[in-house]
Amino acid sequence: MDHIGSFESTSVERPPLKVYACLSANSRGRFYPEPESKTRGAFQRDRDRIIHSAAFRRLEYKTQVFVNHEGDFFRTRLTHSLEVSQIARSVCRCLGLNEDLGETLALAHDLGHPPFGHAGEDALKEMMAPFGGFDHNAQSLRVVTKLEARYADFDGLNLTWETLEGIVKHNGPLLKPGASEDTLPRGITDYIASHDLELTTYANAEAQVAAISDDIAYNNHDIDDGLRAGLFTIKDLQDVPLVGPIFHEVQNTYPDLDESRTIHEAVRRMIGAMVGDLLHVTQQRIDAAKPKQPSDIRHLDHPVAQFSDEMRANDKALKSFLFENMYRHYQLNRMTSKARRVVKDLFQLLLDEPGCLPTEWRNQAGPPGSLETAALVCDYIADMTDRLALDEHRRLFDLQSRTS
Repeated sequence: MDHIGSFESTSVERPPLKVYACLSANSRGRFYPEPESKTRGAFQRDRDRIIHSAAFRRLEYKTQVFVNHEGDFFRTRLTHSLEVSQIARSVCRCLGLNEDLGETLALAHDLGHPPFGHAGEDALKEMMAPFGGFDHNAQSLRVVTKLEARYADFDGLNLTWETLEGIVKHNGPLLKPGASEDTLPRGITDYIASHDLELTTYANAEAQVAAISDDIAYNNHDIDDGLRAGLFTIKDLQDVPLVGPIFHEVQNTYPDLDESRTIHEAVRRMIGAMVGDLLHVTQQRIDAAKPKQPSDIRHLDHPVAQFSDEMRANDKALKSFLFENMYRHYQLNRMTSKARRVVKDLFQLLLDEPGCLPTEWRNQAGPPGSLETAALVCDYIADMTDRLALDEHRRLFDLQSRTS
C-alpha cells in the first residue's frame, strides 16, 4: 500500500538540499569556538556527540509508559528516540531538508526526561513548583549545555546554535508577543542570558519535522505496546478513525495472519499514512510560503510541518482512545502511583538532607530546603534511570538495605 505517492522516488537517494534547509556550512556556530571536523559536517558532529553522551545511553533504561522491569519488549526512551530519528530522516530527505540536523534533533529530544515516563515528570513538576518548576525541554537544554561532563574545554556538548534552538523551540515559539522571559522554565532563562536562541520565532524546519515525527512514533508504538500488554484489543480499536479501518483492511487482506504480525502490519501502515499526509501538507505549506532561506521558515507566523485537518482529527481521536484505554488503565495507574511516590520521596528527603547525596553532588548543594539544593536535586533525579531511582529509593528508605 503506497502512502508516500510521488515522494517515493526522491527518498531512495539523498536529493540536493532546498534553499530553506539548514546547511552545516552556514551554521551560526557553537558557543565555544572549535576547529571544524575534516570528516564530518557540524550537524553530523552534533549527532555523534549526542550518541556518545552518557544521557543518551541512559535512555535505554528510561521508559515511556511502562516501568523498565515490566517487560523486555516495551519501548524505552532509547528505542523511541531511534524510531523518531528514522521517521525524521525519511521526511527530511523527501522534503530536501537537512537529514543530519533532523536526525540530531530526533535523537536529542528526550535527553531531559526523568525516570518513569510521564509519572516521573509529573512528580518532579509538583515538587519543583515552589522552585521555578520543571520542564523536560529545558532539562534537555541543561543536559547538553551544562550537565554532560566529557570535554576538557567546556561543560556540556557544545552543540551548534541550530541544534540548540531545535531542542527548545521544536514545539513553536516560547515567547509570544508581549510575554516576559519570567514565564520561561528556569533552565532556559539561565541559558539565554548568555546565548540568544531567538525564542520569539519558530525553529528551523528540520526541528519542526522532528517534533511531528515524535508524535507519529509515540502514538503508533503506544498502540503496539498497549495491544501486546493486553490493555486493549484489536476489536476495541474498530471505531477509532484511521486505526480501525487499517486494522480491518489488514485482517481482510490476510485473514489467517497471526495477531502479532497483524499488529505489526497495521502499525507500519498507520505510520506510512501519517508520514504521507505530513509530506503532502508540509510541501504545500512550504510552497505557499516561498521561503528563500532557513530564516524565512523561522519568521513565519505558523509552522510549516503539519498534518491535514483530517489527520489532526484522526490524531486527536487516537490520543483520546489511548488516554481512556491505556494511560488510565488501572494497571498503569498502580504503576504510575508507585513511580510518582518514588520520585517525590527521593526529592523531599534529598532536599531536606542534602548530606545524603553522593559526594560529587553533595559538594555542589546549598543549604537544606534552598533553591540551590532543589535545582541540584532535580538535576540528580532527572538524570536517573528507572532502575537507579528504584535502587536509590530502596537504599534510602529500606532500613535493611545497604546504603551504597
